[in-house]
Amino acid sequence: MSLDFELLEKDPHSQARAGVIHTPHGQIPTPVFAPVGTQATVKAVSPRELRELGASLILANTYHLYLRPGPDTIANLGGLHDFMGWDGPIMTDSGGFQVFSLARLRALDMTGVTFRSHLDGSEHFFTPEKVIDIQGKLGADIVLCLDECPEPLDYDYNVQALERTHRWAEHCRAAHTRRDQALFGIVQGGAFADLRRQSAEFITALDFPGYSIGGLSVGEPKEVMHEMLEVTVPLLPEDRPRHLLGVGSPEDFFEGVARGIDIFDCVLPTRIARNGAVFTRTGRLNIRNAQYADDPAPIEEGCDCYTCRHFSRAYLRHLVMAKEMLGFRLATLHNLSFMLNLAREIREAILAGTFSALKKEFLAHYEIVPHEARQRNREARGKGLGTRDQG
Repeated sequence: MSLDFELLEKDPHSQARAGVIHTPHGQIPTPVFAPVGTQATVKAVSPRELRELGASLILANTYHLYLRPGPDTIANLGGLHDFMGWDGPIMTDSGGFQVFSLARLRALDMTGVTFRSHLDGSEHFFTPEKVIDIQGKLGADIVLCLDECPEPLDYDYNVQALERTHRWAEHCRAAHTRRDQALFGIVQGGAFADLRRQSAEFITALDFPGYSIGGLSVGEPKEVMHEMLEVTVPLLPEDRPRHLLGVGSPEDFFEGVARGIDIFDCVLPTRIARNGAVFTRTGRLNIRNAQYADDPAPIEEGCDCYTCRHFSRAYLRHLVMAKEMLGFRLATLHNLSFMLNLAREIREAILAGTFSALKKEFLAHYEIVPHEARQRNREARGKGLGTRDQG
């Protein structure tokens, strides 16, 4: 097997756990946050900077890389690792979410999905076998089955989508031959406990080396996401890594870890940075606000990221308001540092037996602005986009 999961410690008061995933390109300490490199790049930062920040896993996207520059081009240039200059572990999403959220859908059945590119309108056909072939050419360490991510609150459609996802998983399993890649199955089922149970039982019976949970953080209330995790995670094998697709806000990170999730990926840190928003231990800070125009303090006192060690809020606000590229880069570096450091802090707390205390202390001080949460849900529903999309 190209992937081995070593479970090191379990939290006595929750389902949180710490471990290590061993891959051909290095170890991944878990719980882990994976920055999203949709187009074979994490937006605004270099691979060297990612290493300095302590990133151990990056997620790239099959749909986008298939459309440009193409899997054959990447394969001819040595695969994703050589192409993007990153020698650590890489995971590739199957591209299924983007097919259903970005592309213009043309036809859909048990054999696959026909769609038109959001770039130029050209028509393409994704089958499970083709998606596995594309990911084989990309050469990531962890690859995902083709899945369908429907609107989470439509029961009848979720039943149909689940049948396709399960059939596609069988075909992906049969088509997958690269021994140096680990293929993860994806559990779907929307916001419905019976469908989540059905999916978890079906997908785990196929005996994948790891499991992803999809179809969450796409507009449903947070309470529903937590409930679906509580239904699903106990049905997944304890000796395999568990991945929650497209979820990665600080509060969701804690809640997911507490329910047994090992791997998180999300575009949120890079996306909000381009809008002038940065993470702090007390919540998001909008650096565009006029109150920071002459503020000499760093984004957050005590933060050891490059941005906070060298620059003031006033300078960062000036750059962002002037639309200078450096401003977005500095905000991105801070946000990625925040999330990667938080992952390490959570892992250390699990190993020390203090995770529950850390979770309680962090969430007591971290303010989730209600209107921001509602806005994120409206955007996800209105655009068909979630945090599995472009970074």
